[in-house]
This record gives sequence, C-alpha cells and structure tokens, in this order.
Amino acid sequence: MKISDLIFFLKGFLGAFKKGSTEMIEYELRELENIFALVQMGFFIGIPSPPPTIIIRTLPHMAREIFIMTKRVSDDDALAEMAGVFDIT
Repeated sequence: MKISDLIFFLKGFLGAFKKGSTEMIEYELRELENIFALVQMGFFIGIPSPPPTIIIRTLPHMAREIFIMTKRVSDDDALAEMAGVFDIT
C-alpha cells in the first residue's frame, strides 16, 4: 500500500464525514427554526406563548417563516375555496 493511496483514502473518509456532519447541522437548524416558529406563533393553536415584549423583540428573526406562511396562504387551494363558498367551518 502506497502512502498516496492512504492519503487518498483519508481524504475521502474525511470528506464523507464533513458532508454527513454538515447535513446533520443543517437538519438541526431547520428543526430549531420550526421550534422557534412554534414558540412564537403557538398561540394560534393554543400553546401558551411567551410575553408579548419578547415576541416583538424576536419578530425580525421570523421574517423567513412569515414569508413562507403568507406564501402558503396565498397559493390556490381549491378545497379552502369550496369551504368558503359553502360556509363550512
């Protein structure tokens, strides 16, 4: 076994390790964002929320989540449209 083969193996091993670690960190970040959004907007579903002053101070960090929520609301939803026509609650 040559030294160059060993170096090639170690570079591949470390590259895979870095990729896996990065994916796990990205997954954890997405989950933390979801938890943050749930804490901030949980009062819509009945979860006790933090005091309003904390919500107002952290609201700028919610810009991405608010954008996603408004985009989902504005998308065409045929079922919601029919429920509105027939006054289904």
